[in-house]
Amino acid sequence: MAEEQDAGVSSRAQRKALSKAKILQRESEREVFRLVGRVLKKPESERSEEEAAALLLHRDTVEELCKRQVRRNVLKRKQEEVFDGVDELKNKVRQLAVAVKQASHLVVYTGAGISTAASIPDYRGPNGVWTQLQKGRAISSSDLSKAEPTLTHMCIKMLHKEKLVKHVVSQNCDGLHLRSGLPRHALSELHGNMFIEVCTSCSPVREYVRLFDVTERTSLHRHGTGRKCSHCGSELRDTIVHFGERGTLEQPLNWRGATEAAKMADVILCLGSSLKVLKKYTNLWCMNRPASKRPKLYIVNLQWTPKDDLAVLKIHGKCDDVMRLLMEELNLQIPAYNRGDDPIFALATPLQLEEVQSHSREVIAPPDDQNDGSDDPEEQKPTSVQGGWFGRGYGKGRQKKKKKVA
Repeated sequence: MAEEQDAGVSSRAQRKALSKAKILQRESEREVFRLVGRVLKKPESERSEEEAAALLLHRDTVEELCKRQVRRNVLKRKQEEVFDGVDELKNKVRQLAVAVKQASHLVVYTGAGISTAASIPDYRGPNGVWTQLQKGRAISSSDLSKAEPTLTHMCIKMLHKEKLVKHVVSQNCDGLHLRSGLPRHALSELHGNMFIEVCTSCSPVREYVRLFDVTERTSLHRHGTGRKCSHCGSELRDTIVHFGERGTLEQPLNWRGATEAAKMADVILCLGSSLKVLKKYTNLWCMNRPASKRPKLYIVNLQWTPKDDLAVLKIHGKCDDVMRLLMEELNLQIPAYNRGDDPIFALATPLQLEEVQSHSREVIAPPDDQNDGSDDPEEQKPTSVQGGWFGRGYGKGRQKKKKKVA
């Protein structure tokens, strides 16, 4: 019995010793990395003999740090915004106009970059949501319901009206394609629409379009809006698809429409998207076909995208600037957004009387019913608009900030 106890004590002592040795080894490696890193930052002419000898002694560490620096430089270049010159931009848009005219089935993929002109932040641009969170900065709050369709949204609507664009696949949740007048059958909002809440207990799923952002109380894996279905009494949920979630709603996601459009497409135009998320949706790219039989790809984005090498043409320009030139080349008028013609007013379902106070978001008012709230001091107070719309990354950023304050 005593021998068994001694063996147990010896085994624990060995494990502790082994664990301690690993900790000391890791600390030693960190110290070497710190030493080599400090030396590499110095110009060669300023390095002492001891420092030069340290680099020779730790060649593997030097090589690893150099590789890391190369990766950082590549990443930095990918995040930089590049602008084509005026003449180059016009030349590229002419090429794009030819492709649009010749296309038999043009599909447009849109990202956050087409809505930045409406003061809606993108994600990976220099001032994007993810970029700011990575730098430890706070995200400025704004009521996204105040945004209106941009010039690009209106151009896309006109191109569809002229039968030059067959379908639009959007990553955006801002509802601006719908509000521009683009028909719903020609639109797939893959990540949802912030103005739409649904009852999944009803069959078929019952939809409620609202005149305000319904995501005030929602977030990742928490989609209940707090309002009730007027038919069955079940809680309504938003339609937003956050990072890490899989969208299953038929509408407004319309995956069927997006997949069928991609199969038929001979030209795909990507506007304002980093494509880092869209590239994962393999059914949108026809990658199972030989390269010669895939749709021709045209990209408009200021930053690098993972599809650049596959593109026939990459245009480095702001979406509104590119689309304005494109419409000139196509000799088409750009329709102005008119709030009075906004389809959302015809689609909207009024709240039940007991739900009028169920949200604090600003309501989109028709032109003849706009009220700046100047008579109500409560309305003049700026509201911090947060919640489910930006998704998991936004929530994480706020949590980190709270911990620092604490």
